[in-house]
Amino acid sequence: MKKYFPMLIAGFGAAVLSVIPILKGFSCCLLIPFASVMSLFLDIRVNKNLNRISLSKAILFGFLTGLFATIFIVKFDLIITFVAKTNDFVESLPQSEIIINQMNLGSFTEEPMKLMKSMADEIRTKGFSSLYAIMIFLSNFITNSIFGIIGGLVGMGIFNKKIGHFTE
Repeated sequence: MKKYFPMLIAGFGAAVLSVIPILKGFSCCLLIPFASVMSLFLDIRVNKNLNRISLSKAILFGFLTGLFATIFIVKFDLIITFVAKTNDFVESLPQSEIIINQMNLGSFTEEPMKLMKSMADEIRTKGFSSLYAIMIFLSNFITNSIFGIIGGLVGMGIFNKKIGHFTE
């Protein structure tokens, strides 16, 4: 379990920062890769390991940091949504509907719009929608995993370069 703490801590930190409205837009492309780099850094510090970081370790750390961040981001989002009985999805649905209608896609959009409206209604009345929870988990999982892996690879490059200087 100790070996997962750096990824857990970095993922939690990224999730806390991603709740801040201004930083929320940068979550996937800045916060998650930075958290992956930090998880590698924490692992080096905790284990006092001066060995080069392998490709598989960098990918694993990036993936798990993205996964942990996703879990915390979804939990925070669902708690805030439950308390407020609204969220970005509910607030932007009317504008999304206008844009979709302007695309003139015909009856193709009727069922998805009904589904989205029912999710928004559940959130407004109950503060929770299971479909919304699944949707945000999957979308965050995919993006955070990809950007976490990218961050892990960047961290590998940075730290392997520095480790090379330490061992010479």
